[in-house]
Amino acid sequence: MKLGQQFPFLRTISIWRFRLLRWLRWIFGQDLAISHHTTPLPFLVASHESVLLRKLGNSDQRLQQNKIINLKLATAKISGILIKPGETFSFWRTVGWASKKKGFVTGMLLSNGKVTEGIGGGLCQSANLLYWMALHSPLVVTERHRHSYDIFPDSGRVLPFGTGAAVYYNYVDLQFFNPTKLTFQILIGVDATHLHGEIRSSALTPISYKIHEVDHRFTRSKKTGQIFRENAIYRKSFNKRTGQLISNKLLYKNHCETLYTSVVGTPIVEVR
Repeated sequence: MKLGQQFPFLRTISIWRFRLLRWLRWIFGQDLAISHHTTPLPFLVASHESVLLRKLGNSDQRLQQNKIINLKLATAKISGILIKPGETFSFWRTVGWASKKKGFVTGMLLSNGKVTEGIGGGLCQSANLLYWMALHSPLVVTERHRHSYDIFPDSGRVLPFGTGAAVYYNYVDLQFFNPTKLTFQILIGVDATHLHGEIRSSALTPISYKIHEVDHRFTRSKKTGQIFRENAIYRKSFNKRTGQLISNKLLYKNHCETLYTSVVGTPIVEVR
């Protein structure tokens, strides 16, 4: 058993240490995006939307309804933010502490492979959407944390496995940097059925991007019986004017333990 599980106060001390270090970095170490502009910038760079209510195993639907409340509060803070040349967007610096005092409610949280609940739960959906859009833009992702486990079987998945972003105030953050001479703007919001977002820019960008996966499979350890999910995520870059492929870059490989044992439609490969 890990010390943090045996002595919970040690985990609390560690969390607050990491939070303090993050606050200090925000104050002294980064040029962070803080300006907002309500009028959309003229050029669309990337857009995406995701369904608000999905079947996630046997999870409590009440928590998903509460998630919508949390998403509305978070997206109100994010939408319209400008990322000027040389600035970094920080999810938590922009959203702030998701506290009960600010109107956030109990939602679903994923922690150490377990489904729990807590104030502000469900905000990972907005981080997932922001990360996906950033991958389709010239913005450079400088901090992103993957989920440690694949907890639920797929239900209406439209994006490749392993392209989400975990967030936990404030040191498990999502950040991306603007290395260009353009200004970018995030627009994000919630309607009756979807979370939707756009990244817009002050001028046309010359490159378009496409994210794709290869070598997706499930494996089962002959020794332990554990099931893992694997793939590799690539990003293709294209010249917008000519359509010519510029590069096909490996972003990362995923190897993640699943916490479900039934896999539909995909064979499981037995490995040592």
